Amino acid sequence: MKISKSSIDDLNVIVRIAIEKQDYEPAVNETLKDYRKKANMPGFRKGMVPAGLIKKMYGKAAVADEVNKLLSRELTKYIADQNLNILGEPLPSLTEQAMIDFESGAEMEFAFDLGLSPEINVDFDSIGKLPYYQIDVDDQLIDNQIQGYTNRFGENVVAEAVGEKETTNGDFVQLDESGNILEGGISSFGVQMSVQLIKDEAVKNLFIGAKVGDVLKFNPKLALENDHEVAHLLKIKDDEIDGVNSDFNFTVNTINTFEAAELDESLFKKIYGEETEVTTLEDLKEKVRAELEANLVYSSDYRFSIDAREVFTKAISMKLPEEFLKRWLVETNEKVTAEQIEEEFDHFKADFEWTLIKTKLVKENEIRIEESDITSMAREMARMQFQQYGMSNVPDEYLDNYANSILQNKEQKQKMAEKKVEDKVLELIKEKSGIDLKKVTQKEFDDLFEK
Repeated sequence: MKISKSSIDDLNVIVRIAIEKQDYEPAVNETLKDYRKKANMPGFRKGMVPAGLIKKMYGKAAVADEVNKLLSRELTKYIADQNLNILGEPLPSLTEQAMIDFESGAEMEFAFDLGLSPEINVDFDSIGKLPYYQIDVDDQLIDNQIQGYTNRFGENVVAEAVGEKETTNGDFVQLDESGNILEGGISSFGVQMSVQLIKDEAVKNLFIGAKVGDVLKFNPKLALENDHEVAHLLKIKDDEIDGVNSDFNFTVNTINTFEAAELDESLFKKIYGEETEVTTLEDLKEKVRAELEANLVYSSDYRFSIDAREVFTKAISMKLPEEFLKRWLVETNEKVTAEQIEEEFDHFKADFEWTLIKTKLVKENEIRIEESDITSMAREMARMQFQQYGMSNVPDEYLDNYANSILQNKEQKQKMAEKKVEDKVLELIKEKSGIDLKKVTQKEFDDLFEK
């Protein structure tokens, strides 16, 4: 076997591998012997099929299989031995690879195109400080969060009459032009109507002050925002709504109003558990402030990751083997076409560049990810999942069990490992480049994503 390399340019090389018969023949003979032992063909006892017949039937496939194994093994070893920092994976050469005859027994030569990673130099001093946006936890954010708690633990109670915020439940019956019940018309029972969703003032005023048992006459098409809402209300299909443009009677069966939970110790215990130290409104505000400050760090870090990626990819000018990468993306992704890759290549290129920068920083700074890092991340994910449902006092046992279930998913675990690597790279960038701390309101922070 002979292996050689020739450079097309600084970022593209061709590796040629010449394979002779003696390189694969012993392994092929063993494979064919194994086939013969297992062969079960009419007219022959098991294991007694003539070797020549086995070779005729399976010889070409056995040679091709063994040669492919040999190629994969030797090419991987050569890349490692030569310390070739490649992008993507080797591809059969478009210009050098000839047709292969697996039956001739002659020397076979294979040629592979390889795209190389460019040299990358990260100069933190020249890049300078990066902006880091810290969201100010003001009274409005705290009040919004507290209102969310009072709404979450609030309840619907029976009301005597309909007001601006009440919800009714009742029955619709279609009327004819004379105002009588239309025989064979549309009926819809147990329908919920929220006064706040009624757009027509006349219909809204019809509801205000109504009581259980009252019958309200109106055209639903006038009452609501669009035909889809009307169809949902009348429990008919969207394509049936065009033929419905008449008055209905709506009989009020129940009236409910939503009452938010009181800001008292009972609510505090529902939020944080029976053992909570939160006993006053001021305690709650301080607790909420701390929670928001901790949670908003994730938003700040996410924005920092966007800015760091943009700054570093612009500052570190690099060339990539673009044509090779385009071909590699097409050949390794069945769902994309060459046209799509061409259109979206700038996005792919930015991903490649940022990945190369991160890889460089990981290697130079010996960044390592421990199993405990991933476990901690899974536990934090579990905590945030529970918190989304208003569960702030979840026992450690539940968090650990949920985190363990997350870690059972290999794909999810791999994504967490990659995220942890990026987190450590970003912490390194903060340390090496420094940050320009900018305190902003929530609105100012949200506006950053509109630019």
